[in-house]
Amino acid sequence: MKLDNKSLLLYAITDRTWLKERTLPEAVEEAILGGATFIQLREKNLSYDEFLKAAMEVKTITDKYRVPFVINDNVDVAAAVGADGAHIGQSDEEIRTAREKLGSDKIIGMSAGTVEEAVKAEQNGVDYLGVGSIFNTSTKLDARTVSIETLKKICESVSIPVIAIGGISEDNIHELAGTGIVGISVISAIFAQDDIKDAASRLFKLTKQTVTF
Repeated sequence: MKLDNKSLLLYAITDRTWLKERTLPEAVEEAILGGATFIQLREKNLSYDEFLKAAMEVKTITDKYRVPFVINDNVDVAAAVGADGAHIGQSDEEIRTAREKLGSDKIIGMSAGTVEEAVKAEQNGVDYLGVGSIFNTSTKLDARTVSIETLKKICESVSIPVIAIGGISEDNIHELAGTGIVGISVISAIFAQDDIKDAASRLFKLTKQTVTF
């Protein structure tokens, strides 16, 4: 699946911490039905086999709705399940390895926190950037904060699409207007909510009002 900027509008990252009584596929389906346009499977504590199983289950849902699906960090799992791509760390070697394992037609995303990191990532062939953490977030306690001004400079410095990530909610999303992002990436703003579908729907509408293509 080729990357379409509009598919990055509401980029949802999974977190099984918030599942409550739901299964992971159920939570993902609710998010997509509400308006999530892109799904990233993020699992930090599963074995390879457990990760692979979870990825296969989630891919069944994303395939059903034709929503892009990428794997966080684990390129081997992404390749094994035939995901649309992977989101990887700040490493030249990781980009080369990911391209070799996934192929030229797959989506590769990368996190960036500075203009220098963003420009280098684009030069190395990354397809999109996740920039943050824009606001304080409880999901990733060690995340450095990126200013709105830096986010804007990154958007101006690269030609690939940029999404903002980190602590974004219905209350602060308006602060991202005019920065040049094509979308937002959230975890708890969707998956920690009692009504995932409704939360995604509200964020989808707010994001459409905030971003520019």
